Amino acid sequence: MQRVVAEYISDLGAEVGYQKFYPQSDQFNPLHFFSLPDPGTLQEKVNCSSFAINVIGIARAPRGDGKEAIVLVTPYNFEDADLLDALSVGLTYSVFSLLTQVTWLAKDIIWLVADSRCGEYSSVAAWLRDYQTPVFGSSSAADSSTCDSSNTFYGLKDSSVIERKITDNFRRAGTMAAALVIKVIDKSEPFEDTLSLYAEASNGQMPNLDLINIVNYLAVHRQGLHVKVQKLTSLINAKWLTVLAQIFEYVGVIARRLNPQWKFGIPAAEYVDGTATLASSLYNQALGVPTGPHGAFRDYQVDAVTLEFSPKVYSMSKGRHKEFLVQGGRLIEGVIRSVNNLLEKFHQSFFLYLLTSPGRFVSVGVYMIPFALLVTPLPIMAASLYTKTNNLDSDAETNDLSIYQKSFTWLNAAKKVLLVHLWGAIVSLLPYAICHLGVSTPAMNLAVWSMLSVLCYLLFCLILGVRSAKSGKAQWAVLKSATLSAVFIGLCLMSVVNFATAEFGALLLVPMCLVIYPLKSDLHAGGLMNFSRMACNLALVLIGFPPAAFILLKGALDGFHSIYVGDFWIWVESLWAWNSATYLYITMIHLPCWLLCLHVLLHTR
Repeated sequence: MQRVVAEYISDLGAEVGYQKFYPQSDQFNPLHFFSLPDPGTLQEKVNCSSFAINVIGIARAPRGDGKEAIVLVTPYNFEDADLLDALSVGLTYSVFSLLTQVTWLAKDIIWLVADSRCGEYSSVAAWLRDYQTPVFGSSSAADSSTCDSSNTFYGLKDSSVIERKITDNFRRAGTMAAALVIKVIDKSEPFEDTLSLYAEASNGQMPNLDLINIVNYLAVHRQGLHVKVQKLTSLINAKWLTVLAQIFEYVGVIARRLNPQWKFGIPAAEYVDGTATLASSLYNQALGVPTGPHGAFRDYQVDAVTLEFSPKVYSMSKGRHKEFLVQGGRLIEGVIRSVNNLLEKFHQSFFLYLLTSPGRFVSVGVYMIPFALLVTPLPIMAASLYTKTNNLDSDAETNDLSIYQKSFTWLNAAKKVLLVHLWGAIVSLLPYAICHLGVSTPAMNLAVWSMLSVLCYLLFCLILGVRSAKSGKAQWAVLKSATLSAVFIGLCLMSVVNFATAEFGALLLVPMCLVIYPLKSDLHAGGLMNFSRMACNLALVLIGFPPAAFILLKGALDGFHSIYVGDFWIWVESLWAWNSATYLYITMIHLPCWLLCLHVLLHTR
């Protein structure tokens, strides 16, 4: 099948090449968080017949100098393709054939027919690794010592005519200005042709907003498509959100009656739809997992989106293939024309934003305000607690020895915070050992991980002395002060890597860290206020525990009937498989800070 696609591309006068790649192992490796895997090495126990082959066509720009290129990607399963896969290839081929004939093109066009038998993302990522990495010698030289390369390309070059145009040498064009991943799916849209837009890349990275605006404007105003972005369907059907939206709508109507210039009259349906879209955008960015093959481009600072065309229910049955191809092709051509006219890469618009609809967004200047308001009390309360503790100790003890011992109070608390975070780093590496144990079920893996984590913590307590200090009745206050400082630093650092993850973490950690108080003191004091604080502390500590927070969130979105014991391990496994920084945040920031809050809660002095 690759030979057939290559022949069609070659007949257009374009350059054609092949790229062979092997599937990457998804086994946990801590080094993958800091560096890309070596593209020249094969995964363990790889089968020489398990490789896949991408087909690459390059149309050189008649008005260009070969320094820039625009990429079109079509995922295609060459072993098990269906009608929709063929329609995706046909749509992209029609656009590519047009681009080989036009005279206005100033950037080269690369068409990547990605062999998706190993996964859509894997095939695109493998091509990008080879494209960005200089290789000296034959493209298959790295594999010649491991696998027999005599039948590498299944006899793809069995024609002497085609052999002069097609080669297995890796072909390149210029620097990639933008990339479009084109797919046709069947969502059974009842009324109109739909375009679904996917933009989230790894670790909350987003393409430049101008690219999304171009696609949305041309799709809506030029081709009449209904553009969609991902939404949390559970929020759309939530009754509490509908009631809240109706209240906002009523308040907006009253405001407009008081002053017609106040534009608050937004319908309740738009409130619900915008909230569901905003929650989905925040969730996908916090997860740190790409929503499509376009995510591989963002790792190389290339703006890319995935365009999923979904025709009407009756369009395919009534033979609207030609009309659909014209409509989709004009949209793709319009986007390519817009990018082709750029003298430089996208940089004027936002890279940090949250989508509320295909044409609306929340910029970084807006959504950083609530995060700043959340974390600001942390250093203030930390300084207040430490100051009050020093004043109490100064009033109670005045001799030189007590003052000297008091100076080490903060040092003991900082030592405990440091050791607990060191324990968190060890916990983050335990799955690497668990993966080599051969445990089969996710529930068993989670149980082994939990037991090893507890065992490591007990060894830390025994060997390194992670225990409550014996001096000072307000030792818990100093520990809480140090914990607040650690939470503040951790959340601020995470906000630089992935803001959405830091936002979710702040919602869970900040209330717990601010309210936490020893249970024993509340029990001795008695009273309604103390018991209320004790119940609040227990609830916040329970919700702040990562597995419990995951179960509550999954139950709220999908229903508690669908919860499985090993779901948390499966979710964590997906995080490290995609090298998501959220995994490092959970194990090295959130979990240690939660444990320190538990120390304060169970303090006995």
